[in-house]
Amino acid sequence: MRSRSTPHLWQPLRTLFVLLLPLILLPIVASAAERTTYSLGVVPQFEQRKLFSIWQPIIDELEQQLTFDLQLIGSPKIPVFEKKFLAGEYDFAYMNPYHVLKANQSQGYIPLVRDASRQLTGIVVVKKDSPYTDPSQLEKKIIAFPSPNALGASLMTRADLSALYRIEFFPRYVQTHSSVYLNVALGQTAAGGGVLSTFSAQPDEVKARLRILYETRGVNPHPLAAHPRVPEADREALKTAWLELAATEEGQALMARIPMIQPIPASMSDYSALLDWGLDQYYFLE
Repeated sequence: MRSRSTPHLWQPLRTLFVLLLPLILLPIVASAAERTTYSLGVVPQFEQRKLFSIWQPIIDELEQQLTFDLQLIGSPKIPVFEKKFLAGEYDFAYMNPYHVLKANQSQGYIPLVRDASRQLTGIVVVKKDSPYTDPSQLEKKIIAFPSPNALGASLMTRADLSALYRIEFFPRYVQTHSSVYLNVALGQTAAGGGVLSTFSAQPDEVKARLRILYETRGVNPHPLAAHPRVPEADREALKTAWLELAATEEGQALMARIPMIQPIPASMSDYSALLDWGLDQYYFLE
């Protein structure tokens, strides 16, 4: 005769399984719970929706290689971003070269990676059909800037206009690079300060109405930096993951939108020359 299992024989096994299940799942749950989340602040060169469309895909790729997560933190305007990194609110931050000097002095932020393919320069743009052929012709004109402390777009351009061309002008701070170009294109200001990367990223219809009048001297571009409270192992892990992602075709395409075309390790010595440029007199917090 065929033997049949009886329910009472399986009952001890069911009870044992129920008792052991939490122990089996515990390492999995604990592993997920142990992932630390670090904040990542990004200087608002673009409006928030575009900024997130650039950075979130990069973060998604990086997190696949990391044992921690990154939370992207936006800022409505550059002065808000400045106050946050000066207070040490960001664990990681992508900031301009002058910002990293201030962040290092105030909080000890440490540069991790930067772009080696180019130098950051400031530009002054005017309407394509404007009569200006030299920056000296902007005497007593209204000039748009994203914020007082945007390095290439404001600090370096204002320093050159004041120190090299010795002109008096009236700055108008319009929060973002995109707003600068739009103000000039619409004739709201005679000129505007920007940088080549954000100018190139503008819609064709905006660029078609503008031309570059002046370009400043160059400096190593924006670094991704870390607050010293982030453990060294995690700082190094992010640097390694960033450089490994940059070595792939997909990563290159994603980072080109920042833009960071050729990422390399960065250090404070990459930005020490700025200390001799006398930019402190043009820097202020709003």
